[in-house]
Amino acid sequence: MSIKVLVVDDSSFFRRRLTEILAGDMELTVIGTANNGREAVEKALELKPDVITMDVEMPVMDGIAAVREILKQQRVPILMFSSLTHAGAKATLDALDAGAVDFLPKKFEDIARDKGEAIEVLRQRVKAVARRRLFVRPAATAAAPAPAARPAPAPIARTPLARAELLKSPERAENTDAVSERPFKASGKSYKLLAIGTSTGGPVALQTIITALPANFPLPIVLVQHMPAAFTGAFAARLNSLAKIEVREAVDGDLLKPGVAYLAPGGKQMLVEGSENQAKLRIKEDDSPRITFKPSVDITFGTAAKVFSDKVLAIVLTGMGSDGRDGCRLLKQFGSRIWAQDEASCVVYGMPQAVTSAGLTDVEVSLPEVAGKIMAEVGHG
Repeated sequence: MSIKVLVVDDSSFFRRRLTEILAGDMELTVIGTANNGREAVEKALELKPDVITMDVEMPVMDGIAAVREILKQQRVPILMFSSLTHAGAKATLDALDAGAVDFLPKKFEDIARDKGEAIEVLRQRVKAVARRRLFVRPAATAAAPAPAARPAPAPIARTPLARAELLKSPERAENTDAVSERPFKASGKSYKLLAIGTSTGGPVALQTIITALPANFPLPIVLVQHMPAAFTGAFAARLNSLAKIEVREAVDGDLLKPGVAYLAPGGKQMLVEGSENQAKLRIKEDDSPRITFKPSVDITFGTAAKVFSDKVLAIVLTGMGSDGRDGCRLLKQFGSRIWAQDEASCVVYGMPQAVTSAGLTDVEVSLPEVAGKIMAEVGHG
């Protein structure tokens, strides 16, 4: 059975081009198009698509408002298309906060190195997000939180964001109790670094985790999110406005400090150097055609292993592909601990599956449980 797609964009050229690209894959069928957010809401309810592609900026009703309206009525993954500008980054993050599961650049040349690869990435992304089902964000929490306010602590399993972004496979969608807290026993290990890598679905997953950590979190944190260069600064600023810890986009020479999260800048590689008691970050340009992701989880994790040896708690979250597997293998060889997000709570069970299938995972954990278990594991629970 083919995946039914609703294409939403105010540009007739883009709607036509995207429809042609998706129609070139036998697994995808475009069942309708809409040229503004209001029409998208109506057609989503009428056509019941498996996935919706949504422009951010449109007349009558913009993409952010359309996402909120659609998700009030039905459970459907929504993939945003955005311009790679500062304003586009902010609007896209607002759309993700409203409930969209992922985004892609509107210019296909920004997706991959060549046109053919970009088309394939686009098709695969649509198919990947269509295979998941999300529980709709409660209406009262649909709007993005005010950036200036830092929320009061709340139990991890009960935060609206954790509930809203709990993603399930279709066969388990009716079972809302599938991610109830599982028995967990801390390993008793001593850590010097928390390292988290993610891709598709990662922005919301990272927000769920980082905003639940206490201000006195005892470790430095390195974050690797597959994201364009235009987005990482805005994303770090948003996390910093919502979290109790400090979150910043990493710059070359940053010294790793407890209670600070460093987000790898898009388009570059983030390496860990120095010693475990005086570690710092190196941010480097990377023109190598052999390395697909910039930033790469493998590179950050691999260099962290050489500096911190067995004192890293590494977590691989939702994402397509296998980035992070090789870095986790090196961390495991040095004796560090590896956690992977479970399939039920992933937007795309690719990166965590690659780590788990390679036999590297010490703990499988559901997204709403991650922050609480991190605190228990590092002796802060």
